[in-house]
Amino acid sequence: MADRKYRWGIAHIYSSKNNTIITVTDQSGSETFAKASGGMMVKADREKGRGYAGMQAAIKVVNELREKGINALHIRVRAPGGHNSKTPGQGANAVIRMLARLGMKIGRIEDVTPIPTDTTKRPGGKRGRRV
Repeated sequence: MADRKYRWGIAHIYSSKNNTIITVTDQSGSETFAKASGGMMVKADREKGRGYAGMQAAIKVVNELREKGINALHIRVRAPGGHNSKTPGQGANAVIRMLARLGMKIGRIEDVTPIPTDTTKRPGGKRGRRV
């Protein structure tokens, strides 16, 4: 198995609490090999961001990648970012685990969430959010 040749792609996983979107491109990011989202897999809107929808999207992506001969992935995980949410949704963890479970070689996993250096004022006013 040491002589197996790997063809690499980059999996861009955007995961918010409302949806999970997977896009697999080549190394430069110019050609898209496969894409899927949680909304394509489930009927109810409330289930788009869940782990199950992400797993189903990962299965669809891996089947498309096998047809094109790609068997290894570098992963870039992105959350919504800004001052609202810097942590990825439930679907990101499920997608990464499913990609590994389906036989894809995993290279680097990096977080590419945009972090603001300066931003607009947080909602809540001068005294904060009153509960």
